[in-house]
Amino acid sequence: MPRKLTVTRVAAMRGRQITESGIRAFRRAATADGADRSGLTALTYATMMSSAVDAAVAVALANTLFFAAATAESRTNVALYLLITVAPFAVVAPVIGPLLDRLQRGRRAALAVSFAGRALLAVVMAFNYDTWLLYPAALGTLVLSKSFSVLKAAVTPRVLPSAITLVTTNSRLTAFGLAAAGVFGGIAAGVAALWGSPGALFFTAVLGIAGTWLCLRIPGWVESTEGEVPAALRNTGRGRRRPMGRGVAVGLWGNSAIRIVTGFLTLFVAFVVREQSEADPAQQLVLIGIVGAAAAIGSFAGNGVGSRRQFGHPDTIIVSCIGAALAACIVAAVLPGIATAALVGLVGAASSALAKVCLDAVIQRDLPEESRASAFGRSETVLQLAWVFGGALGVLLPHFTFWIGFTVIAGIVAVVGTQTVLVVRGRSMLPSLRRRAAAEPPTEPARTGS
Repeated sequence: MPRKLTVTRVAAMRGRQITESGIRAFRRAATADGADRSGLTALTYATMMSSAVDAAVAVALANTLFFAAATAESRTNVALYLLITVAPFAVVAPVIGPLLDRLQRGRRAALAVSFAGRALLAVVMAFNYDTWLLYPAALGTLVLSKSFSVLKAAVTPRVLPSAITLVTTNSRLTAFGLAAAGVFGGIAAGVAALWGSPGALFFTAVLGIAGTWLCLRIPGWVESTEGEVPAALRNTGRGRRRPMGRGVAVGLWGNSAIRIVTGFLTLFVAFVVREQSEADPAQQLVLIGIVGAAAAIGSFAGNGVGSRRQFGHPDTIIVSCIGAALAACIVAAVLPGIATAALVGLVGAASSALAKVCLDAVIQRDLPEESRASAFGRSETVLQLAWVFGGALGVLLPHFTFWIGFTVIAGIVAVVGTQTVLVVRGRSMLPSLRRRAAAEPPTEPARTGS
């Protein structure tokens, strides 16, 4: 205690106490349920840093890539924007899943490389912010980001504490990632305000270096693949692969329908605001931020509810989530505007989180431990492709009005949702899948949550 108390000293002491309390609370949350002993805490820190890097990159590139590309008169820029934002998902999805099944050692190294590569590319972008090299470097950054997501999905079962389920674990990782994105995205915005976008990219490189170090601190037992049996999306009758089954198929169809909505919304609203609004870029960012904030709230709420509630019938929850997302899209088509787009963001993100919780629970229920890592990697690639499809529609559909885009997306979600319901009943709209779906036995109800 200082001899003489002043307002400044009291404020400093109080600020330090609040900070220390916050750090202690964060550590308790990150190490709860034996996460520090299982290795989940180390993976949590790496996941948070990956979200932080993604947020910092988005802030740094907002003006150049977004506002320069989102111009109806420049078809070349639109094509480049589509390439940079959508191509990474299409590249990663078909490649990473099979690669994981062959990656017997080096998963930690692969995670670390995804960070080191992003750090290097951030420096390249900082020095080439006004040249064409910015575009391939941004493309590489997003490819590495999606690679981390798929690798993380495969590693998670290896660091699962005995006290909690995979459902709770994945929800926890998502929540920590969202929090890190908000905090470090705000810091990156401050850095960009002071030193410009190149300064924010150098800040991104520092985060990438920190992420590389955090990945190497993940316990070595995640490298063990002894006894693992690769999972397959369907039963081909060839090789030593375990088919995922009808329950997982329902989860993948349902989650894909909702991911189409979230992918579409991410890009479509941004282009519409740019084309319709006469406001300056700062005001346009505010309008887009309203939709983004609604989506963040929905994601937090969905993960929070999903990890703390038990649902006896995940198929019913998934179909209900599709219905909610479809209803929100219809409302946005009938009453177009930023407010209803924010409603789609809120409902879509919450539905996506709940449906993903149900998919995680079904994978945990239907597949033995030796196949779960492969199943999570495979399922993540399918969901990435669904996001790609929605994102591509968000760029290619007309941007002069909201109602056309949301009408089209509502129709697509209705079709995919119908397919989901048919798969629940052992049927399919696709002839090639109809016989296989009918041959598989119905699944037992799964319990989601902790």
